[in-house]
Amino acid sequence: MIKVFLLYPDRDLDPSEEGLPNAADLIQDLGLDTVVAAMAQGDKFMADIVRRVLLNPLSDIALITYRQEILKDCLAHPDVIRELYGIAVEFLEKKREQWLWFSPRSSPSSVLVGGRNLLQVSLNLFRRLRRISDEYADRFASRGFQRFFTMIQRELDDEYLAGIEDHVQTLEFPGGVTLRAQLGRGNEGEHYLLCRPTDQPRRWFERFFSSQGQVYSFSLDPRDDVGARVLAKLRDRGLARVATAVAHAAAHIDSFFNVLRSELAFYLGCMNLNEQLEKIGEPLTFPQPAPADATLFSAVGLYDVSLALTTGKKVIANDVHADGKELLIVTGPNRGGKTTFLRSVGLAQLMMQAGMFVPAASLTASLCSGVFTHFRREEDKAMESGKLEEELKRLSAVVDWIRPHGLVLLNESFGSTNEREGSEIARQVVSAFLEANVRVIFVTFLHEFARTFHEADSDRVLFLRAERLPDGTRTFRVKEGAPEETSYGADLYRQIFNAERGPTPAEQKEEVPQ
Repeated sequence: MIKVFLLYPDRDLDPSEEGLPNAADLIQDLGLDTVVAAMAQGDKFMADIVRRVLLNPLSDIALITYRQEILKDCLAHPDVIRELYGIAVEFLEKKREQWLWFSPRSSPSSVLVGGRNLLQVSLNLFRRLRRISDEYADRFASRGFQRFFTMIQRELDDEYLAGIEDHVQTLEFPGGVTLRAQLGRGNEGEHYLLCRPTDQPRRWFERFFSSQGQVYSFSLDPRDDVGARVLAKLRDRGLARVATAVAHAAAHIDSFFNVLRSELAFYLGCMNLNEQLEKIGEPLTFPQPAPADATLFSAVGLYDVSLALTTGKKVIANDVHADGKELLIVTGPNRGGKTTFLRSVGLAQLMMQAGMFVPAASLTASLCSGVFTHFRREEDKAMESGKLEEELKRLSAVVDWIRPHGLVLLNESFGSTNEREGSEIARQVVSAFLEANVRVIFVTFLHEFARTFHEADSDRVLFLRAERLPDGTRTFRVKEGAPEETSYGADLYRQIFNAERGPTPAEQKEEVPQ
């Protein structure tokens, strides 16, 4: 049996496998579609596979390492990977162009013809796979590709390929179909069996001068439709077992090329992303995953990959050392890079647990049981519910889905109500998450909430603050720092209105965070 096993060491990708229940929120909040589009390069099939893999995070370090090894091989030998992917695509294109489709409900004759033609199409492609395996097997270091190439060399050896070719030629029945049968009750035929031709078709004069026993035969009138249908039924009875065997072989080959295309699509998407980020000059690294209960997160040069792809240039990166911290509270001025930092963490976590490289110079992070986001949303134009009610509904869904060792990214949550009420809701929600062994990163303007945790002086909490220079300039870097009472909305006021004077005390009091 030919198996691909390039995403998992013991099974193929399951296209029906469900992803994270909050996939829609992750796509919207983290800008995931930007990353998927960059990986797929307009290939809808590849986009679907990449999205599916990213939204089905691995929870086993060994599996992540398995994919990392394979991806390193792909990056080292991109031309080989593209050729392998091209072979799988070519098979599917020929299958579609030549209408090589068959159904178990079809007649045995139809099934046999469709299966035989599928074998014929696959024969040359198998030879190309064998050639690639013989030429490049020693150059790939990963366990996944070593097993794959060894399997191709073993299963698709010269004897096997010659056997396929022989079977394809035989199943064309150049000399007609020969059947055996026995007489049953009422002299009705039974136990029909297809006979294998004993020799090659002979020329007419050899058949004419050869000695044969007595043969009884009959011919149908060309207009005898009923007789033709009867003979077709007899022929199908003899072909049934062979047709079933050929159909099974063809279905296995069809499945192999489909799986090969699907699993290589993910790695090809990673190669596309790597090429684009190299052009921008952004670094990529293979992270070091840690067990979920280790509570590790340390990154150097972590950046938002979706922002880099959108702008097409290098973006501001951050260093963060949060080992042993279960709660990160991020405060600071408006438009200072806090949300961008939050997205960079979420995307890096998903990419790591997909077995990919991550957008950073280095990263060590614990696995999580799932990434969940709760970002601020625009006002409900239909006015079906209040903004706070809408926030709490989405939070309730997160609570229903999340499990221990989950990661929650909160972005300006509970800011739709007043400071006191929002801070109390936030305190209770975050405390409950921590008690349930869930890690939280909270970007917030709720000073009372932040102050409460800061005064508690817990070793489990890390405070980060978006940097602001004395003249009000935002560096878009996030650094360790205690929370401040202001979000510096006056800076934006002066920037937007180009005012020489700052806002009045009344305007400062009514300041709304952005």
